[in-house]
Amino acid sequence: MTVRIGVIGTGAIGRDHARRINQVLGGATVVALSDVNRASAEAVKSDIAPDAAIFTTGEELISSPDVDAVLVTSWGATHEQYVLAAIAAGKPCFCEKPLATTADGAKRIVDAEVAHGKRLVQVGFMRRYDAGYVALKQFVDTKIGAPIMVHAAHRNPAVPEQYVTPMAIHDTMIHEIDVLRWLLDDDYVSARVLFPRSAARSHVRLRDPQIVILETAKGTIIDVEIFVNCHYGYDIQCEVVGEDGVATLPEPMAIQTRLGAKLQNDILTDWKDRFIASYDVELQDFINAAAKGTAAGPNSWDGYVAAITSDACVAAQEAEGAAVAINLPTRPALYN
Repeated sequence: MTVRIGVIGTGAIGRDHARRINQVLGGATVVALSDVNRASAEAVKSDIAPDAAIFTTGEELISSPDVDAVLVTSWGATHEQYVLAAIAAGKPCFCEKPLATTADGAKRIVDAEVAHGKRLVQVGFMRRYDAGYVALKQFVDTKIGAPIMVHAAHRNPAVPEQYVTPMAIHDTMIHEIDVLRWLLDDDYVSARVLFPRSAARSHVRLRDPQIVILETAKGTIIDVEIFVNCHYGYDIQCEVVGEDGVATLPEPMAIQTRLGAKLQNDILTDWKDRFIASYDVELQDFINAAAKGTAAGPNSWDGYVAAITSDACVAAQEAEGAAVAINLPTRPALYN
């Protein structure tokens, strides 16, 4: 079976996913496109998906009988309405993060999917598909004993002027929030945020860097450094300290050189290069599940928990170092 996919949102990530589906992966083809900027959809049709129909709205695309499954890669504030429409239509849906821009919105998606009675939604937390994180999880699960501490860092070379303090959580650390919960098979119970002195490249509306401290239900303490103007490159670090040993996320493959009296290797500067292979694995997983009328990978509950945790971390930014509780409702049986 070839899964007929409609893509809602044909900006950078939507365009790249369409390319991936039509030119790299197997078992699917892009048959429909929609974007508020029709010229963007026309360009993707011309360059990547010549046989795709263009729909005026995402809802029209979802309701088309020629579309089997949906990719939501539009502006974040539109995600909730399109995911809910896909669930109502009974069609598998891949949604880039965030699942919704509020925890209440994510909860509405969870409730709709539970009422439908079958998993239909996969959330775009691609780090779970990264070869380095997969290998790290294997060691955490089997080699180093019970996790006691996690030290992590998310460093960007620079961010736009409009990037402000809460975005360090909602736009940047959101990936750590999901992948560390998956890595430890644990839930968060509290969050604190500490601010060292601001770096020179920061500005009045951005306190950078910051350190987020999370405590889990099993008692693991996690510290995540978020430094979005580190200047030197895009650098993702993670070290798990267990009772019997320590496991560290491997560095991306790079050629080490001895040149000009220096021993060195390059550091990436673009997040798309760091996780490019994981996007391929992630979308192939979605295609394989969609062919069976369901979804795999990170689910709506994961997106909801990430939203609750993000809100708590933003509240902790304003709490002057005090801990903010993270209270999760009971997980529905659909996601067990």
